[in-house]
Amino acid sequence: MAIHNSLKGQFFQRSSVFGARFMSSSWFRSIEPAPKDPILGVTEAFLADQSPNKVNVGVGAYRNDDGKPVVLDCVREAERRIAGNQFMEYLPMGGSIKMVEESLKLAYGDNSEFIKDKRIAAVQALSGTGACRLFAAFQQRFHPNSQIYIPVPTWANHHNIWRDAGVPMKTFRYYHPESKGLDFEGLMDDIKNAPDGSFFLLHACAHNPTGVDPSEEQWREISSQIKAKGHFPFFDMAYQGFASGDPERDAKAIRIFLQDGHLLGLAQSYAKNMGLYGQRVGCLSLLCEDEKQAVAVKSQLQLISRPMYSNPPVHGALIVSTVLGDPELKKLWLKEVKGMADRIIGMRTTLRENLEKRNSPLPWQHITNQIGMFCYSGLTPEQVDLMTSKFHIYMTRNGRISMAGLNTGNVGYVAEAIHEVTKSS
Repeated sequence: MAIHNSLKGQFFQRSSVFGARFMSSSWFRSIEPAPKDPILGVTEAFLADQSPNKVNVGVGAYRNDDGKPVVLDCVREAERRIAGNQFMEYLPMGGSIKMVEESLKLAYGDNSEFIKDKRIAAVQALSGTGACRLFAAFQQRFHPNSQIYIPVPTWANHHNIWRDAGVPMKTFRYYHPESKGLDFEGLMDDIKNAPDGSFFLLHACAHNPTGVDPSEEQWREISSQIKAKGHFPFFDMAYQGFASGDPERDAKAIRIFLQDGHLLGLAQSYAKNMGLYGQRVGCLSLLCEDEKQAVAVKSQLQLISRPMYSNPPVHGALIVSTVLGDPELKKLWLKEVKGMADRIIGMRTTLRENLEKRNSPLPWQHITNQIGMFCYSGLTPEQVDLMTSKFHIYMTRNGRISMAGLNTGNVGYVAEAIHEVTKSS
């Protein structure tokens, strides 16, 4: 009888385990696969293509004229110096103090009064994406009834970031499809008509995906209108130095807003301008009214980051602080980042020349008027599909071309393909 009861007990025990397994297997049954990221999908399709003529102008990372990824010499030297010389302990929740200090000097100026007065609350972030996400969570927590105005178009991930942070989004006009330039009138009108005290997301330089930036005078008018309405400007600066080759010039919009007396937020990234894509190193800073306020704001940013990722990674921060903190390495970085920017600018000129010498019926001035890694070509989704199916050239369907994907070996072929798909337009 005891043996029988024991077997019976084992049977019920196993049945309950099987039942639990059966029940738990239904927990995820209703989940559908997520839609593919449009940019990553382009890369997947490119890699699967067997054509020897294939070209990827969808990639969002710098390539040299041989189409190869680049590690900067200043980064190599920084890695040599820090190898074996640093502990791998946790950084503080706010990240590397030295990296943050150097980031603020780069963005706000070496002799910034705001740095001297300790009015900036700043923390290391997981590149530009992490900086934006941290700010979005901060906005949602301390201004729960606010919304963010995002330009049309913008980097696609901006929508995901503020959506997942629970911040309602609205849009403002930015790109003018007919001129392939800035819709300045529409932009100013939307700033004026937004409720007082709204949040506005602005690209500091090299607007992604259009490559269209306001002029200095237009930035001054934008700053004036935003101040008149009491809006809060939040800048995403992913390309400082990489846009024009001059970090000071690329920070001009920030400096204009500072001169006009704004409090502002800023996301910085070292993915593009130092080639540290995989290191995920960036900085989030908020200019406050005084030092006391900055201390409080920084403490809250750290509190938000704690359950997200606890502490930022150390290696990329060591690289950045080593490069920017050493005069010789910084000089080398400035030379190298200018070299990358100049190659991109040169590809713009070459692509435009190749199109114009084919007697294209369309104007192509916008290619050289725009700036930064990306060019909003004006190609329609149908023309992009033709570029891929007929010429094995891959890009996102909005017609955005990554100029880093062009080189002296393929720019003529890409120009010929663009000419072929647009000549009947």
